[in-house]
Amino acid sequence: MTLARELVRAVRSASQARLQDNVAAAARLHLLDAIGVGLASAGSPVGAAYRALAKGVARGGPATVFGQAAGAAAADAALINGGLIHSLEYDDTHTASIQHGSSVIAAAALAVAEAQGASGAALLGAFARGWEVLIRFGLVAPGRFHAHGFMSTSVGGALASALLASELLGSSEDQSVAALGIALSQASGVMEFLTNGSSVKSLHPGWAAHGGVVAALLARSGMTGPETSLEGRHGLFRQFAADDEAPERFRALIGDIGRKWHLPDAAYKFYPCCHYLHPFIEAAGVLAERGVRAGDVARILCRVPAGEVPVICDPWESKQAPETAHAARWSLPIVIAARLIEGKVDLATFESPASAAVRELAGRIRWEPLPDARFPERFEAEIVCETKAGKTETVRIDDVFGNHTRPPGEAAILAKFRANAARSLKPEAIALVERAVEGLMAAPDLGALSRPLRETTS
Repeated sequence: MTLARELVRAVRSASQARLQDNVAAAARLHLLDAIGVGLASAGSPVGAAYRALAKGVARGGPATVFGQAAGAAAADAALINGGLIHSLEYDDTHTASIQHGSSVIAAAALAVAEAQGASGAALLGAFARGWEVLIRFGLVAPGRFHAHGFMSTSVGGALASALLASELLGSSEDQSVAALGIALSQASGVMEFLTNGSSVKSLHPGWAAHGGVVAALLARSGMTGPETSLEGRHGLFRQFAADDEAPERFRALIGDIGRKWHLPDAAYKFYPCCHYLHPFIEAAGVLAERGVRAGDVARILCRVPAGEVPVICDPWESKQAPETAHAARWSLPIVIAARLIEGKVDLATFESPASAAVRELAGRIRWEPLPDARFPERFEAEIVCETKAGKTETVRIDDVFGNHTRPPGEAAILAKFRANAARSLKPEAIALVERAVEGLMAAPDLGALSRPLRETTS
């Protein structure tokens, strides 16, 4: 039996059981977090391209488009919402698999569930199982997709989205297997955006969500796809990760779908920039708490896990002087300097170019590899600051805050959602969205969620 068929059968079997309470709780919070980030993007300069696109497609369809009063077709809504959720680099990550799951999975699941008139439980179930598939794609080849120039969230996300869309559409086993094969031909998302920090990176999850929805619809319409989408010579793992052994490792992870849940371990982000940067921002904050001021700094050395270097360090000259404010979301020296000089790193940090003072301090920052790093299981950081007075301060962060090793409280997640949603919704609508997500498991349909999401301030 092919891996695709084994996977489809495992997911279909898992869909027959009600979600465990802890999984449902995690799914609700991750979904709410994703919605909030998407709403923040819709009300931010970085979302301008998606707002312009939405004007042409959001003309009365069944699926909600963040920041718009009118809906759109499911595939169009998935594209725009997935792009918006990822635009601010503020969306969640399962660190061990390096998957930005909700930007893809929430966008696809919400769009198809609305279009199909699904229940809240069906939405949450498809969301949770889609996450589980995507995480397993990353776990069997950690870092391999990125090393070969592909964003694992986007290439794996297309197939995971096809599978969850097939579930919500009520597709047959054969149609679901075909959808995986069709989605493989739509999988993409190359890392070349790192050359200038271009905003096309945000499209990767949106395109994956769109591709998965379209693949499921095409399969329902009779199109076929290769059944060896996972283990084939040009399948997901060999083509995008160049890993001949990954298919068999993946086979070993299929059997516990529905029994072993990874979603509750996914990390929330509390800074709107590359997740690899977060422990370094925290370390800079510790320096500030120790009384180190920007003017005291002679030089700072950052010790960086090797797997993170191509994203946040290379080329270093460009990281010290990024071409755009948005490109600074992947700049190690800029975020450290911003934290020390401005006292914070938030949405405003990346909405205008770095100040001369921030750039000057960034010029005094260097990096070297962190020995024995546990990346990607943990996002670690170490910085060594030498002051002009000759004092040395060393700060080490063993894992990023928000990860399962250092979980945030629900209050912090809700506060983030409310602040983000306020860029697109009025307070009363924000409260209604929060209440609707909390009650999803008992909701017969998604009306209580869809209505306030369309009550935009624009």
